[in-house]
Amino acid sequence: MTEKPSSLTDALLDSYAECGGINHIDGINLPSKVAVASLTESLLHLLFPGFFSGRPLDQKEVADFIGEVLRRLEPQLREEIGKSLEFRPVPGVDAATATELFLHGLPGLRCALQTDVEAAYAGDPAAGSVEEVMLSYPGIEAVAVYRVAHLLYRQGVALLPRMMTEWAHGRTGIDIHPGAQIGPYFFIDHGTGVVIGETCEIGHHVKVYHGVTLGARSTWGGQQLRGKKRHPTIEEHVTLYPGATILGGETVIGARAVIGGNVWLLDSVAPDTTVTMAEQQLVIKARTPGGAGADWQI
Repeated sequence: MTEKPSSLTDALLDSYAECGGINHIDGINLPSKVAVASLTESLLHLLFPGFFSGRPLDQKEVADFIGEVLRRLEPQLREEIGKSLEFRPVPGVDAATATELFLHGLPGLRCALQTDVEAAYAGDPAAGSVEEVMLSYPGIEAVAVYRVAHLLYRQGVALLPRMMTEWAHGRTGIDIHPGAQIGPYFFIDHGTGVVIGETCEIGHHVKVYHGVTLGARSTWGGQQLRGKKRHPTIEEHVTLYPGATILGGETVIGARAVIGGNVWLLDSVAPDTTVTMAEQQLVIKARTPGGAGADWQI
């Protein structure tokens, strides 16, 4: 390196002044990604005691364990919520009030999560037990974090909800925006590559396979589209098979519909409808002798 360290330091400082992209310096203190990851894990301990903790629990220990987690979690959560509210204030809401309201919403949220676990176990013959579902299914973890983040999103807390669901996205490959509205008994099977947009509405008893996208038709309008319904509505008892792409805020998939694999859908579908792609032609050709990249033929 030919440039002196002091010169490189000056160049980096100039870039901070010119381009931004810094935090914790002379201004609003944004939430910490490390802290958000830690508190999200702690919330999973509260939601599923004994399943995400590193030590076994017996019935006598549960109360002490929950109390210990809450004592550690509450000030950390209040601090990160406070940073988010400093970044984007919510009239009449402070960090202490928002934290208390959020924590008191967890018991009811656990009931919704129990329905998701039941849907996963009932909907997958490969599931050996409810315990297997809770320990190993990425969809359960992603939906649990989504439901937690959705509580904060509904309070108007900025940054933190999205950071939490993106933490889950990185761990599971499932991308659920905290603004989506998802009913009970929701099951994501396998999960990798699932995308659920901010204004998506999903009814109860919906099953989604890997690679499904519930997205917007276009985002060329940028910030002008903020607050508008951009993502589809999925009514109750719908099944979406792998690779289905359903787009648009006016698109409604009617109750009990089945959307087949790799379907690209921009229009609404009536209830009790099955949608599949037309049969594709399979082309099999002979390989040229010695040709490494040629096609096959029977």
